[in-house]
Amino acid sequence: MKAEEQYWNPILETLPREKLQQLQLKKFQSIFRWAYEHSKFYHKIYSEAGIEPGDIKTFDDIKRVPKIEKAMMRGIQGKDPYPYGDILSVPLEQVTEYRQTSGTTGQPVYQADTWQDWEGGVEAYCYALYAQGYRDSDRIFLPFGYNIFIAFWAYHYAGEKLGCEVIPGGVLNTEARILKMQELRATAMGATPTYVLGMAETARKMGINPPKDLFIRKITVAGEPGGSVPATRKRMEDAWGAKVYDQAGSTEIGHWGWECQYQCGLHVNEAFHLVEIEDVDTGEVITEPGRKGKMVVTTFHRMAQPCIRFDSKDVVEWSPIDKCECGRTFRLLRGGVTGRADDITKVKGVLLAPASIEEVVRSIRELGDEYEVVVTKKGDIDDITLKVELVPGQEGNVDAIRARLVDQLRLKTNLGYNLEFHPSGALPRYDAKAKRFKDLRHKE
Repeated sequence: MKAEEQYWNPILETLPREKLQQLQLKKFQSIFRWAYEHSKFYHKIYSEAGIEPGDIKTFDDIKRVPKIEKAMMRGIQGKDPYPYGDILSVPLEQVTEYRQTSGTTGQPVYQADTWQDWEGGVEAYCYALYAQGYRDSDRIFLPFGYNIFIAFWAYHYAGEKLGCEVIPGGVLNTEARILKMQELRATAMGATPTYVLGMAETARKMGINPPKDLFIRKITVAGEPGGSVPATRKRMEDAWGAKVYDQAGSTEIGHWGWECQYQCGLHVNEAFHLVEIEDVDTGEVITEPGRKGKMVVTTFHRMAQPCIRFDSKDVVEWSPIDKCECGRTFRLLRGGVTGRADDITKVKGVLLAPASIEEVVRSIRELGDEYEVVVTKKGDIDDITLKVELVPGQEGNVDAIRARLVDQLRLKTNLGYNLEFHPSGALPRYDAKAKRFKDLRHKE
């Protein structure tokens, strides 16, 4: 395949590492200066830290720049310039796009973008879709409710920019979406892993076999770790007869990472972002592969509401692979986003990442797609319950399934669980981000 056919931007995607890092440093210096000079929020933080634009000369200097996080952004919003507060770095009249976070971890954060900011985000998403094989011959279906959340808005506009035909399925219910996909012979779609599996389940109940009766051959998932969890990916690909690609982003950061067709990990879109990984406890910047930490991100192209050294709380690790087979020079993250620092918690003295439980449950074919984890406290002792669904016809095999589940959970998480087996369809279903991990200890 010719380079121009493989890459959306052949120059930036294959730029030698040394030149790429020089470019990133220049972009960081530029956005830092912009925020320092135009945002009262950032100016105050940097002045108090004793750092100004002229101090950023090397990558090591970036480590001195204070981090920001959601709590700080929540604290300033609702004030003038309303509703964004003094983080806003352009006149209010230049804001053309409004989004907000889903609020799953607290009060939603408002996000302001200029038209140029939004176009930059769409361009970043084009890198992802093109790397995943999207072309102007594709007919994309979007089975998500168009709302104030970022969701798959950029997927929609990036698809258009690539020349794809885009079909919005916002107000339709799941059954109607499936029928419309079948009617129009859609070839690709984007959704959360939870909804991809839920749609397949609904289709089968309608008497529709997605691999045979539908035409979907590419699926881009985002919003949950499942896209990079091997067992979950296999379930989605088997259910649809399609390739499933992970994509990562957030309201505050934008679309920072994606898988290409070789699926060796998430490429960090280093033309648009600087990603650092910090040790959760010490704050040490991790540069070597194999060590998990939380991701700190700077977005280069957002001027209305800059995102500089944002503590995303996403848990990631650098891949030991220096370069993907695709030839891109962007660094890779192994296993994508494996969870959030907020979610990684100690249970019975053991650090637990919910994604580890997902990998175990989804690797046992006799279990359904849904599960739920509930952590409580009995006296001074932690108690953890895992609720799973049995695939129809497996009701007589509970003892054998239980034994495998116990062994795999002990191996992957080093914990014992109270196991509850439920019939298919008994556990909650979710259309967007699932809430399967419930830590109730603080409520008790």
